[in-house]
Amino acid sequence: MKKKRHEVILSLIANNAISTQEELLRRLKQEGYDLTQATVSRDIKELRLVKAQDPNGVYRYAAAKQPDMPPSPKFIAILENAMVRVDSAMNDIVIKCYAGMAQAACAALDSMELPGVVGTLAGDDTIFAITRSETAAAEIVRQLRSFIRE
Repeated sequence: MKKKRHEVILSLIANNAISTQEELLRRLKQEGYDLTQATVSRDIKELRLVKAQDPNGVYRYAAAKQPDMPPSPKFIAILENAMVRVDSAMNDIVIKCYAGMAQAACAALDSMELPGVVGTLAGDDTIFAITRSETAAAEIVRQLRSFIRE
């Protein structure tokens, strides 16, 4: 239900100049969602919506990050300099880093918001990531291995 609601919110803000939470709440109610202001506020936060000025000069809600945007060069640099090897077992990923580098690499990884990652945990030289599926784990391992300097 929440995922579908988030899809509806993204569609509404993409197709309408919605500038307030109240207006978004009203539009969602028109779509059949009986929500509270607090729920809409949480959805805005979870979706990382921002207010941006459109070509007409009107500030409106917009998605902060496009899903197909490449990772930031600074995050790539952190991963390139920290990671030693990456491997997976089923839907779990283990990333070995140089001593003392796992925390920074994990923060960079989290900031990249890779699809399919449920959560991460970093120690001194190891990051543990859980993904939603073996397929997601395999794709993320492939992506991360491309950042490892030989």
